[in-house]
This record gives sequence, C-alpha cells and structure tokens, in this order.
Amino acid sequence: MATIRQGYLDDYSQSSTGVGIGTSSASDAKLEIVGGTTSQELNVTGIATFGSVGGFIKKHTDYTEDVNITNGDSGTLSGEIVVGAGLTMAVGNGVTSSQGSLNSTKVLKMFQPPSGTTNTRPAGKPGALFYNFDFKTIEFFDGNSWRQVNSTTAAGRAVILGGNKNPASVATSAIGAFNIPSGGKETIFGDLANGSNAGSGVGSRTRGVNTASTSPVTDTLTYVTIPSLGDSIVFGDLASVSYRSGGSSSSDTRGIILGGRGAPGGCHNIIQYLQIQTTGNALDFGDLVVSGRGQGSNISSPIRGFSTGNCPYTEEIQFVNISTTGNAVIFGDQIFGGGYQGGCSNSVRGVINGGYMQDGVTISHQKSFITMASEGNAVEFGDITEGTSRGISYAYSGSTAVRGTVMGGIEDTSSPYPSRSTVDAYNFESQGEVTVIGDLSEGKRDGGMVTDSHGGLGGF
Repeated sequence: MATIRQGYLDDYSQSSTGVGIGTSSASDAKLEIVGGTTSQELNVTGIATFGSVGGFIKKHTDYTEDVNITNGDSGTLSGEIVVGAGLTMAVGNGVTSSQGSLNSTKVLKMFQPPSGTTNTRPAGKPGALFYNFDFKTIEFFDGNSWRQVNSTTAAGRAVILGGNKNPASVATSAIGAFNIPSGGKETIFGDLANGSNAGSGVGSRTRGVNTASTSPVTDTLTYVTIPSLGDSIVFGDLASVSYRSGGSSSSDTRGIILGGRGAPGGCHNIIQYLQIQTTGNALDFGDLVVSGRGQGSNISSPIRGFSTGNCPYTEEIQFVNISTTGNAVIFGDQIFGGGYQGGCSNSVRGVINGGYMQDGVTISHQKSFITMASEGNAVEFGDITEGTSRGISYAYSGSTAVRGTVMGGIEDTSSPYPSRSTVDAYNFESQGEVTVIGDLSEGKRDGGMVTDSHGGLGGF
C-alpha cells in the first residue's frame, strides 16, 4: 500500500506496465514517477465506474466518456467536474456529497436564504430562515411558526394612553410610561393629540397606536414612538368608529381592533386592522361572531388575536388569524361572561384579568388563562390583586414575555367610582401569584395600553 500522497501540482506519469499500489508484494510491480503531466491538466478517459471519488483537485477534471459513481464520498473534490457534450454523469444512492459537519463559515459576498411572500412560506424545520417579500424582513421557524428576526431590543416599557382619573371620571389626555421588569413609579410620557379615554392600544416594539376614544367620540388614530417620550401624532382614521373595543391585538406589523362601541354608542361586530409601521386609515378585516364591547383584553400570540369583551356579556372567547383577513372563530368560553376586563399575554398564554361579570354590576376578583395555540375554555389562574379578594374592572393591562400586569382600574361600582393607582404583577409561568410592583402617577382607569414586548411580537 502506498504511504506517500502526491500533491495536486506534482508531476505524475506511468512509464511501465506495472502499478504497485495495493499489491500483495512490493516486488510484483512498481510505480515510477519520472515527470510528465500535472493533475490540473489531466484528462481522464476510458473510465466506466468509480468505486469512490476523493481528492483535492485544484482546477477541473474533464471526463470524455460516461462516468458512474456508485458509492463513496464525492464531496471532497475541490474543483469542478466538467462533463463533455452528449455525455452523462450518474451518482448512485450510496454517494455522499457533503463535507460533514460545518462548525463555522465566512461568506465574503452575500448569503441569500429562501424567499417569497407570506403565503408561499415553505413547511419549515426548526432553525430554517426565510426572507418575506411582503414585510421585507428575515424570519426563522421556531418549530411551531415563522417568527420575525427583530433588530431592536425590547426594554419592557408599557405606554399608558389616557383614561379617566380621580375624582369621579375626569378625563385625562396624559400618556404615561412604566417599566414592567423593574417596577416603580409611572412617569409622564406626553399627551394624546386627540381624544382622552376609552381607547385601546396596539403596537410593535417601537410604535404604539391609540385607537379611537371619547371626549369627544372620534375615529382618529394617533401614535407614539415607544423608546422616546413625547406627544402622540395623528396616524389616520378607523374605517368605523370603535371605542371600548371587545379586544385589541397586535403582531409586530399589524394591529387588530375587534368590535367596540360606535357613534352614538351602540356595540358592533366590525373587525378592523392597520399597518403599524406606516400611517394611514384602518381597513375592514371581517366580523365577530358576538359583538364586542367593554375595554376587552389585549391578548395576542404571534399568529392569533383575541376578543373577550362581548355585547351582551356572554362567555365566548373569539379569535382571528392576524396575518389574514376574515371573520372571527369561537375559541372557547371564559370562566364567566363579562366585559371591561384587562388582558395581556406572552407568546403562549393569554390572561384575562377581572372585569364586570355577567350581571353587569358585580366585579370579578379572578384571573384566568388560555393557551392561545389550542382551542378550549379558560382556566382559573388565581386572584387579581395581592392580599385582597376585591375585584377590578376598567384596568390597564400590559405584559412582557415573562410578566403580566394589572394597573389602576376601579374596585367599586358605586359613585363616585374611585380609581386605584396600584400596579400588580404576576409571572405567566406560575400559579398566578400576584405582587405589587409600583404605582401609577395617580388613580386612573379606562384607557389604552401597549408595550414593546407583548406576546404578539415576532409574527405576522
């Protein structure tokens, strides 16, 4: 057996009839190297079959007759294999063409993943990449769904959009900011440009949009840039007036408003959507099965948006697929029929916080949750506040991927309807235990909220 391997630039020729590689006796034959041609100029002729192919060929190898590679490793060829005109090259099932595992690589010019529109995404495997022409973003498949590769870092900031404050339902146009991971005290962010209370919030990692509100009743949408401070700016108009919606949901690109009250105030089943990163008017999405009303929950997964505030107060939970348009579908039932709940989510679990019960008078002290990727009824998730069984309604509610919150709201349905300022929080992956993590700047309720790290981010 030969123990010396010739390099690709070595001169090589056969000057006798014997070749002594692999013989039983070294004296049977010999291999003479006396000069000749280099491997980069070598034309291989007369070959019917290779048992395997391997080597380091700097240039290309020309085959002037048909070649059949039946097995072995053909991936170690470092140059081209050029098949002549009219010839064929067949590679059998036993052949491997990879170089084995690749620990690292450096692309000098450009790497281009598979690409297409949202509707042409392939059946992904975990870790697969895809460029989405519709949204001009890179996506990856996490094993369940395609998610956006984001270029921004979420700080866990909640933006509190208007509402009513003490005493006795005085409207406020103030925009507040609260850091959910650290807790503490609400700071003033700016002022709403239009309307002041009864709106709902939708948003991305960088932008929050306040849907239409009252004082006066309006169909105007306004937006803020979440990482900065400042007053809101006019975004556009709703397709139909909708305040105190049955629910609002967001992906990183699209906001959904599910039902609500119109002008002069009757509830309706209209679903509308807007493109968060642009400005412009909302468009018709479809219809709810049950009309929405009552400052419903802000529950979203990367794929689905949910409505929990119904008109009349019934138990149904409804959902839509955010990336499409169409009518809502029944998901399951709440633990009680009601409205004016606060609601929030991470990407897996949505939590419904308190709210009016079915009689429209009693306020619930309970939380419940749903697993958003499935369908079914809500499950009890503990009490809504720490150390008390008093209920809360009209509360602000927002979340990060870890923590959900209940901010402000009312505990008493009798006049003068005093609003609380406490901020309560719980972890999604827990038994629902609640702790106090801070305070609002004053007692208030009945406004919109959006965060830069809610459960709907990373989807379309």
